[in-house]
Amino acid sequence: MLIWIGVAIAGGLIGLLFYDVLMDLAAEWWTQSEASYGILIPPFTFYVIYLQRRQIFSRAALPDLRGLSLIGLACCTFLTGRLSSEFFLTRVSFVVLLGGLVWTFWGVGRLRAMAFPLVLLSTMVPPPALIYNAAAAPLQLFASGVATDLAQRVGVSIYRDGNIIHLATTSLGVAEACSGLRSLSALMVAALLLGFLEQASFWGRVSVFILSIPLAIAINVFRVTGTAVLADYRPELALGYYHSFSGWLVFVLGFGMLWLMAKAVFRFTGPPS
Repeated sequence: MLIWIGVAIAGGLIGLLFYDVLMDLAAEWWTQSEASYGILIPPFTFYVIYLQRRQIFSRAALPDLRGLSLIGLACCTFLTGRLSSEFFLTRVSFVVLLGGLVWTFWGVGRLRAMAFPLVLLSTMVPPPALIYNAAAAPLQLFASGVATDLAQRVGVSIYRDGNIIHLATTSLGVAEACSGLRSLSALMVAALLLGFLEQASFWGRVSVFILSIPLAIAINVFRVTGTAVLADYRPELALGYYHSFSGWLVFVLGFGMLWLMAKAVFRFTGPPS
């Protein structure tokens, strides 16, 4: 009985401490399209823990005071994020704190068993704005440049000025939303889940995760190129509903390619040791 009272008190204190942080994160999932994938991560994480429940609880619960070091790191990260108004640090400190609690009360064995769910849960936090902004501009220029070259090869009259693609009848701007960061984040998370569901080896999971990055960039270039070719034929096909639909269609295509690529990589790298 005293154990559950302690758990309730600790849970209440953590809820009070991170309430504003988690509510702000949920609001970003709901309002920012590039972070919307994060709303699916907590349910997926709970499902992964459910699938691994026997493996987790088969290990003896051995409380370990060394876990307090991880809890201390989480607190320092949280305070640093608060003092510097850095959302990423305050949000990721929540995941670090959960890891510290598992280590402290359940021991390092169960922490290792829950390593993947904790890593998966950390992907619910969007990358820092500094990294996002630094990556968006180069990806915009890369996508627009390669798309212009490919469209010219198929006979489209087109030239590029920065991230603006000029056609005979219209001009297209490759905005941040078209930089490919949305599909990049989503496919990286999908690569993690595929590695887990297929029970792949460590190197197989790492390989697929790394390969998801150029794949996401490639499918975004394909989307921009296709939009430019269609816009040269009928400009309205690059706007409104058609533009949004093409984004979903290309992402589904990219996920299918990731799945096929993962199957090949997992077969080559073999089963987990």
